[in-house]
Amino acid sequence: MRFYLVSLGCPKNEVDADNMAQLLTEAGHSLVSTANEADLLVVNTCGFIDRAREESLTALLELSGAKRPDQKLVAAGCFSQLYRERLLDMVPGLDGLLGTRRWMEIGHLADTLQAQPAGVGSVVLDDPAPEAAARVRDRILRGRPTATAYLRIADGCDAACAFCTIPHIKGPLVSRPAVEVSAEARYLVQQGAKELVIIAQDTTAYGQDRGEQDALPGLMESILAEAPDLAWLRLMYAYPQHISPRLIELMAGHPKICRYVDLPLQHAHPATLRRMRRPHNVDHTQQLLARLHQAMPDIALRTTFIVGYPGETNEEFADLLAFVQDTAFDHVGVFTYSPEDGTPAASLPDAVPEEVKQERYDRLMGLQQKLSLRRNRAQVGRTLDVLVEGTGEGLSLGRSYRDAPEIDGLIMFNGEAPIGDFVPVLITEAGEYDLGGKWLHRAKR
Repeated sequence: MRFYLVSLGCPKNEVDADNMAQLLTEAGHSLVSTANEADLLVVNTCGFIDRAREESLTALLELSGAKRPDQKLVAAGCFSQLYRERLLDMVPGLDGLLGTRRWMEIGHLADTLQAQPAGVGSVVLDDPAPEAAARVRDRILRGRPTATAYLRIADGCDAACAFCTIPHIKGPLVSRPAVEVSAEARYLVQQGAKELVIIAQDTTAYGQDRGEQDALPGLMESILAEAPDLAWLRLMYAYPQHISPRLIELMAGHPKICRYVDLPLQHAHPATLRRMRRPHNVDHTQQLLARLHQAMPDIALRTTFIVGYPGETNEEFADLLAFVQDTAFDHVGVFTYSPEDGTPAASLPDAVPEEVKQERYDRLMGLQQKLSLRRNRAQVGRTLDVLVEGTGEGLSLGRSYRDAPEIDGLIMFNGEAPIGDFVPVLITEAGEYDLGGKWLHRAKR
């Protein structure tokens, strides 16, 4: 059976998609590059916000509209987990639904659909996985190795953020055993990965479901010991309330850990944060940021904010602007609030008008662009190790430790360097998001 797979949304979704592709390949099915070649069409959907759901629905409808009678169409991932009935009603010819806790049964679903005559109805797998399937999930699943690979250390979330559907979609926190994570890291590096990006819904909560406190530093040390040829270890989705002195000390002291932290703060006014059911002691957050900068003066910081949350006043938004101005993050993602069915925030009073949300989005992004340009200009004159990701027409593109894959900026420089290599680049130009430089033509790694 030939399969075509589209993955939408965040890096955590990409990991699930890679694992599904691996399971299908191990079962004897073959991945093809176009939908027309395939017998099985799989869309790994995102259901986190309205825009993501629209993108997922559009992808499903496009495939459904062009689907031949002999092809089977499956919706997997977050949208299918949350909105099963909606998808069955809105997508004609949808043959299968696979929830977020059942992705490891993609092979079983493919076999079932292959044997099923056309027009029988949809096969739905969206309840929590049975024990046998959970064992498959927990073993090492190896995606397509590249110079950069995502390393998921846990799934699910125990936080109770009022606006978020993730606990409902993914279930409670389940940390992977450290020995399995380290073994997967070793394998990925053996297959050519030079950068591993640690991901989970909350990476810094790792181990808490097993009663372990501050387990992430030990896991990172284990990864580095098991994969000595790794060049970069990058930490994403690090919630501020769980960042410990031990973690900061490890990051500051180990040369292979990128001096980069992604801290999803969501807002900076205590009243807004209380309504979000987020940690609301802004002084503690500012002290944490100060400790990070003191330990690593060259650290790059990313965060995300939500504007237009129910009840957000002009004063609360002004405090957010002042916080961003004072902190000067390297990278900021901004979202306008959209109510999610089944979340406590969806029933909050004092909704912010859409035009006000957009105006606040524009103001915050405009401020961040100025700050990002200032931070980038400070890099001019530095020589940075750059992981090469693309070449052509006499130029190369890559990233330094300051930029995470897919979401942050790039560095463009002269010459066509080998993809996957680290090369030293003297930074000579700075824009709001990207940098330009000169390749110094000394092999670094």
